[in-house]
Amino acid sequence: MLRTRVIPVLLLRNESLVKTVRFGKFAYVGDPVNTVRIFNELEVDELLFLDITASRENRSPNLKVLTDIADECFMPLGYGGGIRSLDQAKAVFEIGFEKVAINTYAAENPELIGEIAAHYGSQAVIASIDVKRSLFGGQTVRTLAGRRNTRRDPVAWAVEVEKMGAGEILLTSIDCEGTWEGFDLELIKRVTDAVSLPVIAHGGAGSLKDIGKVVNVAKVSAVALGSMVVFQKKGMGVLVNFPDNKLLAGVLE
Repeated sequence: MLRTRVIPVLLLRNESLVKTVRFGKFAYVGDPVNTVRIFNELEVDELLFLDITASRENRSPNLKVLTDIADECFMPLGYGGGIRSLDQAKAVFEIGFEKVAINTYAAENPELIGEIAAHYGSQAVIASIDVKRSLFGGQTVRTLAGRRNTRRDPVAWAVEVEKMGAGEILLTSIDCEGTWEGFDLELIKRVTDAVSLPVIAHGGAGSLKDIGKVVNVAKVSAVALGSMVVFQKKGMGVLVNFPDNKLLAGVLE
């Protein structure tokens, strides 16, 4: 098993999987259950599903879709999107998911992270932090799928969610997401230097070299992949895949 986790992150929109670019334009990927079956065969260690419209549409997690996913999946599962209460998190856990990712409602009600962690343990709570650069170069935390500017500094917010009881951080650069152009190493390193809990880097991976660089330079505990695991190559069609473990081990040494 690899020392560093490499996690496919799959985006739900309604009942389908899509892939976005900078949280905007999206392409259809396929059926989530069929995609899970492929990842089962590829023996992926972990999957994370994010519903990208749930919070924006002010709706609860789609438990029917999540049940179908959990029933088919052989590996640990995480889910984020629309969770705004302990009861909603409980419903997701009872389906069979091991982790929940909290983003929009953590910013609105920071106590939610600690409340869930108190019941299920910090290891079950991912604080999802989406970051976007302004026209003047500063970076702030965004919620509602990037649409709301919280004015929060990403490093300060990362420190705060650690204090509140999050078990790990999913750190996404909106500017890099879906571009295949590499991670925002400067942002990620500022966060990893400021917190002691595991950080999952997300947004921009386009090659094995990018994966190795974010692990070795920014010292992340895990790398989340989107485009790389659902497309053949940049600009080409859908192909659910996962990097060969031997090749990954080569760049993670």
